[in-house]
Amino acid sequence: MSEVLYRKYRPKKFEDVIGQEHVIKVLEAQVKSGDIAHAYVFSGTRGTGKTSVARIFANEIGTSQNDIYEIDAASHTGVDDIREINDSVNSLPFDSKYKVYILDEAHMLSKQASNALLKTLEEPPEYVVFILATTETHKIPETVLSRCQVYTFKKPTQEVLKQVVQNISKKEGFSIDNPSAELVALLGDGSFRDTLGIIQKIVSFSKDKKISEDEVRLVTGSPPIELVNEVVEAISKDDINKALSSVKRSVEANSDMSVFLKLILHTVRSILLLSFGEDSMVKDDSNKEQFEFIKEMSKNKGNFSSSVLVKLLEAYEGIKGAYIPSLPLEIALIKIIEEK
Repeated sequence: MSEVLYRKYRPKKFEDVIGQEHVIKVLEAQVKSGDIAHAYVFSGTRGTGKTSVARIFANEIGTSQNDIYEIDAASHTGVDDIREINDSVNSLPFDSKYKVYILDEAHMLSKQASNALLKTLEEPPEYVVFILATTETHKIPETVLSRCQVYTFKKPTQEVLKQVVQNISKKEGFSIDNPSAELVALLGDGSFRDTLGIIQKIVSFSKDKKISEDEVRLVTGSPPIELVNEVVEAISKDDINKALSSVKRSVEANSDMSVFLKLILHTVRSILLLSFGEDSMVKDDSNKEQFEFIKEMSKNKGNFSSSVLVKLLEAYEGIKGAYIPSLPLEIALIKIIEEK
């Protein structure tokens, strides 16, 4: 079995890390000066490189693999697990200046475990460095946070992920056009790891080394673009029945509502951009047929005001916790068409 892409292309050095310059520059300065803190919190959404940067930092301060300890806090949540760590910090490093403890999913620690860790954070041996990686900083006790340097990792932009898709596809010997790369980046949902996971599926499926948008949709189960366009056209024509019917058909096709709405948002955004003269940007991110559709819709720019985009964005924010996944989109469509 070939190596999975997110491991194969995981950054090994600071210069390999993409989109986190605000974190990397500070850490590089600390390495250069030797002013290393005893505890860090790396915070950010999934797949943004927190654990990878923790490993790189550990290597950069001269820590060998024998002295790097990675602990999954999600499966070691108890106070006894932390007590074991507290006991082990008292032994000197094997062959390095530092012992580095990387606690992934640190917010999963129990209250008792966090309190036990706090005692070590208050008076750590000079050779110990803790790096707590988390997607939910607010769940880590303030007493723990106050004893750490906190760094927030940014969610990569659509453009950054698109470039990653194109670069990795090329390295793997595949060509991918702009619309297909844009779709993969969109489905990657702000995660380098998830984006590489999608590329992995596509390159395993593709037969002719040329990745098409149809292949991307087939492999990922992305909603048919026809249903997306039907909703957009219904907004243009104030046809609430057609809009709701298209949403219903998408539900019946087992489409992920968050992906469906994301594609609607992407299309409406393109219409607005084109109506303000951003031809090249929209053309690069669309295939010929979709660009023609967007161009036709943009002729009636009054039907797609910024308020339409705002209502769709609000629906997207509410879709993840919705009891009925399609309900936020249905409500947004009713508001958009009724208020025209």
